[in-house]
Amino acid sequence: MKITVLFPTQTEASLFHDDAVNCIVSGVGLTATAVATLRAIQQDRPDVLILAGVAGMYPHAPFKIGDVLLVESEVEGDLGFFTPEGFVHMAHLPLDMEFERRHTLHCPHLPADAPFPLARSASLNAAMAPFIDSSELDIENMEGAAFFHVCQQENQRFLELRAVSNLVKIGDDQWDMQGSVRAMTDGLHQLIGLLRK
Repeated sequence: MKITVLFPTQTEASLFHDDAVNCIVSGVGLTATAVATLRAIQQDRPDVLILAGVAGMYPHAPFKIGDVLLVESEVEGDLGFFTPEGFVHMAHLPLDMEFERRHTLHCPHLPADAPFPLARSASLNAAMAPFIDSSELDIENMEGAAFFHVCQQENQRFLELRAVSNLVKIGDDQWDMQGSVRAMTDGLHQLIGLLRK
């Protein structure tokens, strides 16, 4: 099985090593991720493409820092407009129903026997944006929605694995980057082992 893994940063990639896996540091953010994802699909032709990194957790989510999660859905959380009444997400504007159905992207490739909880995620170019409606979300990151979108458009089998590094709360500096990268790396080895069975 040919597997390629995208990491947003070198820090997130730093502990992972597998001679049979192609690793790419994609860059942070939706635009860099879209470019790197499409390039990986076209150049590597992987059987499975994995996005692996850390994520912030919304305070109401049922997880804790260090937990490793498979992402079941992504939404581009800061896609919309500011109005006199506040921020309005694109999905809530009076546009065509096709966009309404597509604004949340789902992963159809989740393994049934994966030993990780599932998480609903928002991708933001502005991390910790206070105007995001996070009531139906668990985590946030800065890449996943672009990754999901490109993979779906290219009919690429894909998965996203995240480890919780921090609480999404402005002024809360209790990040565990080292611990979350370690947990994510262990989880990634476990996920790849599962895929190879």
